[in-house]
Amino acid sequence: MIFETANAKLNLSLDTLYKRDDGFHEVDMVMTTIDLSDHLVFQKTNNHGTIHIEVDNRFVPTDKRNLVYQIIDYFIREFNLDAGVHVELTKRIPISAGMAGGSSDAAATLRGMNVLFNLGLSLEELANIGAQFGSDIPFCVYNRTARCTGRGEKIQHIANTPSCWAVIAKPNVGVSTKEVYDQFDVEIHQAKINNDKLVRALENKDYLEMVKHMGNDLELVTEQFVSEVKQFKETMINAGVDIAMMSGSGPTVFGLCQKERQANKVYNSIKGCCTDVYKVRVLG
Repeated sequence: MIFETANAKLNLSLDTLYKRDDGFHEVDMVMTTIDLSDHLVFQKTNNHGTIHIEVDNRFVPTDKRNLVYQIIDYFIREFNLDAGVHVELTKRIPISAGMAGGSSDAAATLRGMNVLFNLGLSLEELANIGAQFGSDIPFCVYNRTARCTGRGEKIQHIANTPSCWAVIAKPNVGVSTKEVYDQFDVEIHQAKINNDKLVRALENKDYLEMVKHMGNDLELVTEQFVSEVKQFKETMINAGVDIAMMSGSGPTVFGLCQKERQANKVYNSIKGCCTDVYKVRVLG
């Protein structure tokens, strides 16, 4: 029996550069991890090639639509594994939230299968496998602050975030990542994001300088679909966060605070706005 934790991610920045010939967008982003996680338990079974997933959320598929299923199936076929796999998945990361919940579960599955079957693969090898299934999965395999380029699969490890808290609020609706990117126009929506300065701020453990250079140029697009994004940001700013912005393609909004008492005030101001509200530590 193998236990794995799948941490959610937040975008400290997301700079969308252009649409590539393969249909993906070239991005330059800085991401970090937070103390909000799903939990997975992996066990071998005697039913060769059988994959069984138990999950405590009825909105999460347990068949081939699930990345966890797809990756287990890949391992069984690629490494000729003479066993089946049973997975218990406890969901805590909101679904369709721009926090890489599905990608983080997939990354945890890569790590879990590697240990369960004593395959001896490195994190780099697992990340390369993960990149075949999703752009955020390599970041989630390493599970630490990184600058991510390409379509998100090229990882440069950087300094962790200074100590701080995040208050997170997900509107009671989801948003399609593909639809957000399809509507993105670099001439209209691109924000002035300087990731070089953001990385230097992290290296210097300069919280205020970090906040100064954070940003997400998909916000204006997602706000067209989900008006709560702008509303939640304004609520958090009025409550005293140091910065409020959207993570990934959204619609989740988060605010950063240096002090826990500051985060408590923000949490109390936003918790009546939607169901999914969290106060968590930024892990890095």
